[in-house]
Amino acid sequence: MTDPAAFLRRLFDRAVAVADPMQSLARVLPPKPQGRVVVIGAGKASARMAEAVEAVWGRCEGLVITRYGYARPCRGIEIVEAAHPVPDAAGLAATARMLALVQSLGPQDFVLCLISGGASALLVAPVEGVSLAEKQAVNAALLASGAPIGRMNTVRKHLSRVKGGQLAAAAHPARMLCLMISDVPGDDPAFIGSGPTVGDATTPADAAAILSRWKVAVPASVDAALRRPSGVIAPGDPRLSQVENVIYAAPAQSLAAAAALARAAGCEVRILGDALEGEAREVAARMGAEALALSAARAPSDPPLLLLSGGELTVTRRGDGVGGPNAEFCLALALALNGAPRIHAIACDTDGVDGAAEVAGAIVTSDTLARARGVGRDPQAALDRNDAHGFFAAIGDQVVTGPTLTNVNDFRAILIG
Repeated sequence: MTDPAAFLRRLFDRAVAVADPMQSLARVLPPKPQGRVVVIGAGKASARMAEAVEAVWGRCEGLVITRYGYARPCRGIEIVEAAHPVPDAAGLAATARMLALVQSLGPQDFVLCLISGGASALLVAPVEGVSLAEKQAVNAALLASGAPIGRMNTVRKHLSRVKGGQLAAAAHPARMLCLMISDVPGDDPAFIGSGPTVGDATTPADAAAILSRWKVAVPASVDAALRRPSGVIAPGDPRLSQVENVIYAAPAQSLAAAAALARAAGCEVRILGDALEGEAREVAARMGAEALALSAARAPSDPPLLLLSGGELTVTRRGDGVGGPNAEFCLALALALNGAPRIHAIACDTDGVDGAAEVAGAIVTSDTLARARGVGRDPQAALDRNDAHGFFAAIGDQVVTGPTLTNVNDFRAILIG
């Protein structure tokens, strides 16, 4: 294998391609129902999903909210762009319009809902007494806390009038099919986009406990809101009886596609799991140690070994640098490998955005540390500052894709030999 870095990039590109809604959504889309059909949705892949729907059904009525820069041309469905990962006024206004739209529907109407990762920030309807600015502050603090995505989404649900089944309840008694692309470990539909069409059994007290556990300071209004009953819809509520939730694309499918490509190229492949969670630098240290042990045990005649994994890692923000979970994983992995020969790696977010930066992730080679030090970059200092994006930008090893128009979570591959 003459160019391991290019090979790893091809594997990532394959993982993204199989999750493209234009390639995958049509197979699960039923015939267009008779009568009034309304298409709604939110997430970084939602505009592409809407485009795929109209490619099959033709012109449709509806409203979809996606991230800035992620809009797609649709014939009838209105695409609104808003901020992610911290919500903004555009998302607030569009969510209010979406709620008004579905609340006008009756039992003869049909709603197709399109949800992908990013919907938690793009669907914005704070509970009474909590302002958009306060919701933004809580969201930013959660993102910096290191809390797992499932815990963050529990808090988001109880501070919202649209998450935790409330969007589906607003559409009752219309029939609803929700098609989802999973970006959460375990593929629980209740946590994809904070489950706007899925019932939830957690309580405001659970949300308050999460804020306490991860030491997230909140305004008094948020504390007061979590002392009141929330609007989150319980599982089994009759308002959800007309809702069908279907996950049609998930991380496991993308890892399997990358694995097939690697095997065709002569690699031995081990999939470590599609739902890994944890602090990025800690997971990197463990995987680095494992890669070193496997490398030492392999004979020169053995085929290359590829370790694949997915899931969603987190970063507890300690410094003032610019980074994200995938780039921080790569930086910590490079430190753990310490220039070991014949080991290369890639870690990227399949939506093309690692953290808040317009960068998917990074690539690690055996000379990553040496090249960085050659241009005056201290890798340990960069890790201490959470400045992984700055580090990899300095040596030209960032992976920049632009909007991928899909989102099946993190993709990590370590190539040994």
